[in-house]
Amino acid sequence: MAITTLTSREFNQAASEAKRAANDGPVFITDRGRPAHVLMSIEHYQRLTASGRKIADLLAMPGIADIDFETPRSRELARAADIS
Repeated sequence: MAITTLTSREFNQAASEAKRAANDGPVFITDRGRPAHVLMSIEHYQRLTASGRKIADLLAMPGIADIDFETPRSRELARAADIS
């Protein structure tokens, strides 16, 4: 699997080439030198999301009640989410 990295400018100028490269592996698109987006083929995306296991299925597994799970109490104060 080949991994390709393009700047946003390169992607805007060569979208067709980026789509072709996505057939061979993920294409990382950067903004100001930092990865911002990933372009991949629909087949690759479907393989990634096709596990079929959902959290509800995992919680309903037999014997799950026998697992001890304790989480430490957080001492952090709640704060507004950064959605910028």
